[in-house]
Amino acid sequence: MNRREFGQSLCSAAVGAAFARLAVAQQQGHDTGGGQHPQPEKPGGGGIAMLIYPDMTALDLIGPQQVFGYLSPHVHLVAKTKELVVSDTGIAIRPSKVFGDYSDPVDILFVPGGSMGSASVMTDAETIKFLSRCGKTAKLVTSVCSGSMILGAAGLLRGYKATSHWAVRDILPLLGAEVVAQRVVQDRNRITAGGITAGIDFGLRVAAQMFGEDNARLIELVLEYDPHPPFGSGNPEKAPPSVAKAARGNLEPLRLAYREAALTARKTWAS
Repeated sequence: MNRREFGQSLCSAAVGAAFARLAVAQQQGHDTGGGQHPQPEKPGGGGIAMLIYPDMTALDLIGPQQVFGYLSPHVHLVAKTKELVVSDTGIAIRPSKVFGDYSDPVDILFVPGGSMGSASVMTDAETIKFLSRCGKTAKLVTSVCSGSMILGAAGLLRGYKATSHWAVRDILPLLGAEVVAQRVVQDRNRITAGGITAGIDFGLRVAAQMFGEDNARLIELVLEYDPHPPFGSGNPEKAPPSVAKAARGNLEPLRLAYREAALTARKTWAS
């Protein structure tokens, strides 16, 4: 066992032990008439299916995966093939399952965003078919960043409130969704999050819902999730006008690509 594997094993063991102690404390509190702590809900056998695809944004995936990985041994990275998937910044990720491995309902279906990779996936028939099939029976249908565009292209956000990265969320109505400008939005069993770094906020929200708020609070502490942005410009309304203008200009070609992909997806619904 190398040092990295040892560190991962040690961390997992420590977190697992902490969850075990927390569960005992919750049960004791319940048995003695103390505070009423909800027992963590356990997902069924379907597990958590996290889509990966070429040119996705790795951080969209890694934040939620880090949270989910502490809570369930059934977290799978799902792709069209078993080949390495390379992110938009060159990080290679190996899938653990392919589309054909799924026949039973999943507990959580998750889609990350990306740059031009997301626009391509929005019109990829095989991926859209997989998402549409799994989304019909999943307990939760979820996304981070422009992953909501992909869910929308699969017809999974029609009639739902949703969000996305600020630069492209105005396209969501083309896909039948109602835009809500919040970091994390839940409408029934659809949970969507804003751009990239919102993945950890999203993961903790899902953890609280599926496993109990006390467990989610514990993970937040273990992750030392206590952000202090150095510039406070992570939102167009907060950024200096010159910075917001530059960002919008840089992202406009991407926004147009998503719009075209959304219009193409709409045509397939009628066919």
